[in-house]
Amino acid sequence: MLVSKWGNSLAVRLPKALVDQLGLKEGDELNVVAASNGAIEVETREQRRQRALDNMAARNWKLSEGYKFDRDEANER
Repeated sequence: MLVSKWGNSLAVRLPKALVDQLGLKEGDELNVVAASNGAIEVETREQRRQRALDNMAARNWKLSEGYKFDRDEANER
């Protein structure tokens, strides 16, 4: 893949085979979760969400019955 200038940033164009393998579509967000020895590891927002839920489950964290997160209420704190 070729690294190209895009505004003040650098960008790479992902090959179709990789896009298909990752199940990506335009507008999806990727997070770089590891980088070493010239290799990067990415995850989608959904993969990150699932990883967080798996971590909670592994710690046996329980949400109370009927719990619903309210962003506005949380931001008032």
